[in-house]
Amino acid sequence: MNQKVISCYEDFVNALLEAGFSMGGGNSEGIFSLIDWNWNEQPSYETPVKWHTGDPETDPWEWRMRVLDERDDIGYGKFFFKKSGYITREWIPYFLAARRGDMTFEEAYEDGLASNYAKRIYSVVAEYEILPLHAIKELAGFGKEEKSAFDRALTELQMKMYLTMCGKKQKVSSNGEEYGWSSTVFCTTERYWGEEIFKESGKIEKADAIRKITEQVYKLNQEAEQKKIVKFING
Repeated sequence: MNQKVISCYEDFVNALLEAGFSMGGGNSEGIFSLIDWNWNEQPSYETPVKWHTGDPETDPWEWRMRVLDERDDIGYGKFFFKKSGYITREWIPYFLAARRGDMTFEEAYEDGLASNYAKRIYSVVAEYEILPLHAIKELAGFGKEEKSAFDRALTELQMKMYLTMCGKKQKVSSNGEEYGWSSTVFCTTERYWGEEIFKESGKIEKADAIRKITEQVYKLNQEAEQKKIVKFING
């Protein structure tokens, strides 16, 4: 895909909908990213887009939450190589078919395909439907000594497409006052995308999903390595 002129949030969304998926920032894995981390040095055209300015129109860091807050056709989370990325509604059925098929989390856990840490996290999110990060830790009983295990399990659940980010929420004190940094909010993939998506993915064979995504990767990046593409698709 030819490099798109991206000068604002709307340009980014339009380019993403055309591409179908993208790494969140940086393309160190050699697949595809619409906006690189060193974007300020990369574009071959003039653009006001810059990281970490706080401007919702021109800061890619702000776009992560904007797509979750304002749209229902784009997902964002740790989907690729245990790193953040975007997937559009058009392509979610293919990634679901490739990674989990019609297997529920409970079935995956029973088959030994999910960790006990992941089960603790998934159970509380499924029960409460939508939960901010700090509340998940508290309700699932994770202590400070389990921080690494918690982080790994949360990434595992996103990579296997059982949980996904769905926005952010401010912490609230016992007095009802908001404080501190905003906390990322999570929900089940089913809740975020809805039943129709899973009906669509259920009709797609895993091999067909892999072939379809592979073809799109090569359209976006003809130099992508086959080994990396396999890892990109399978998680």
